[in-house]
Parts: sequence; C-alpha cells; structure tokens
Amino acid sequence: MAGRASGKPSKKQGPAKGSGGKVRRSLEGRGATPPAEMRHWYKDKARAERIERESRGGGASSSRTPSRTRRDDAPEVIGGRNPVVEALRAGVPASALYVAQRIDSDDRVREAIKIAADRGIALLEVGRDRLDRLTESTVHQGVGLQIPPYEYAHPEQLVELARDAAEVPLIVALDGVTDPRNLGAIARSATAFGAHGLLVPSRRSAGVSAGAWKTSAGTLATLPVARASNLTQTLQTYREEGLFVVGLDGTATVDIADVELASEPLVVVVGSEGKGLSRLVRESCDQIARIPMNAAAESLNAGVAAGIALYEVARHRRR
Repeated sequence: MAGRASGKPSKKQGPAKGSGGKVRRSLEGRGATPPAEMRHWYKDKARAERIERESRGGGASSSRTPSRTRRDDAPEVIGGRNPVVEALRAGVPASALYVAQRIDSDDRVREAIKIAADRGIALLEVGRDRLDRLTESTVHQGVGLQIPPYEYAHPEQLVELARDAAEVPLIVALDGVTDPRNLGAIARSATAFGAHGLLVPSRRSAGVSAGAWKTSAGTLATLPVARASNLTQTLQTYREEGLFVVGLDGTATVDIADVELASEPLVVVVGSEGKGLSRLVRESCDQIARIPMNAAAESLNAGVAAGIALYEVARHRRR
C-alpha cells in the first residue's frame, strides 16, 4: 500500500545564497594550506604511531626502505635502556652516551650515566628528534650509546702475532656466519683456547658490531679480527705460508678429535649453521672434520661448534 501524504505542502527549495566573497576575502594573505609534515603536531603524532606500530609488530615496518646505508667505517649508535646498560657493563668501547632532554630517569639510566662518567665517556643531552636519527628510528627509550668503528687487522698480522709470541699459529675463519652474536661467542671461545685471531670475509658476513661486543664479554678488546676481501684466496695464502686449513662439516668422515693436524700451524674454518661451508672454501681445506653428535640434532650453532673444535685443538696441543 502506498504511503499517505502528510497533508503539508512541500517547501520549494530556492537557489542557494552565495557568500558574496566573504569567505574568499577571509582567506586572503594566508597562502596555501601547509602539508601535514610542516604542521607543529606532525612529528609527535608520527613518533607515537611508529612506537605503537613497533610495539605491536616487534620492529619497524619492513616496507619502509632506509634512505641510506650505514658505512662500515661509520660509528654505530645502539638504542634502548637495557642494551645500552648491558653494553657498558660488558666494557664495549664507546665514544658518547646520548640522553634525551627531559627524560624520565630510572635505575638503568642512572647506571648508564655513572658507568659513562667513570670511564670518561662523553655525556651528551640531545633532543629526541636527533636521537631518532642517530638510532635510525629504533625504539631508544631516550638513551643511545655511540660505538666507534672497529679497526680490523690485516690477515697477515694474525700469523705475525703468533710468530712474535713464538707460538704455533691458530686462526679461526668464518664462512657465511652472519649473526654478530655468533661472532662474539666464537671470539670468546677463541680467546679461551689460545687462538691468535679471527678471520671474516668483508662481504656477506657478520662484523664487529655492538652485538658482537656484548656476546664476546670483552674478549674482542684483546683478540684481533682481520677482514679478507676474498676468503678463498686468503686461505690459499695461509697454506703457502705453511698453515693447514681444517673445515668443519657434518658430512665429513673424520671426527675433529682424530685430526692429527691440530698440533700444526692451523686455520679452523667454521661455516654457517644452515649452509655449512661454501664449495670454494671447502675445496681450499686440507681436511674436513665433523663433530660427532646424536642424529636427532641436525646441526650445531656456529658458536657452539667453534668452541668444541677449539677445545679439541687445545687438547691435542697439550699432549
């Protein structure tokens, strides 16, 4: 059934009245509307959204491409109250401690400032915008620690160091180890078992970063790390100088405990946990050895594998 009419006459809409130029005149002299990034509230809002996004997803958005890549010779700034305090406790070399203005201080901040003052590390109060840039927009919680670039040794210096000490050279080379925490753990084992240095490739490999410093428990302060532009060629150079090269690989038929070369001038090569040794590096080895283990474990962490192998080398040399 059709609806009934209300009985009231409909109002006829007439033409809309104009403003007579009143609105246009009120905008004269104000210029174009500024974009969002130029408004006073934009930075605070963007920072709050970033922190909320990272707290939900555990990190920065992967879709954002960094505007630049940090050079190897550039200082590194680590952010976060726990990471900064842990790095200072571990004796990681640092050149400056950045603290945000009007920071809400707690025990971690006070401890970081005290350690920095005791070690003569520069204490700088900066704005949060600058701290955002220094830490590359990570969640820094108002503190950042600047780590100077690490000075790598030349591969030849590792051999010279052993010979100057009248000791049988022992060098640990890393092939495809990309986690700096593994590098730090290997440095700790290498120091414990008398190695004379680490050799890492200059590309596609972990370097001496803040993460490596913390895991090494300060041993990187005394153990030199050399970089090789070509790991295969450097291993060949070591062989020409009288060193033997033993690679660790789970597919080998010889146990590391049975390697008689352990008492000779030696380079122990540790591969990545997933891929192991690369083909060219494997072909450069005088012998491939394995660490015997239960079949339920497919592989060992690179740091653990290096520690076991170096223990066996040290045991051979004590005979």
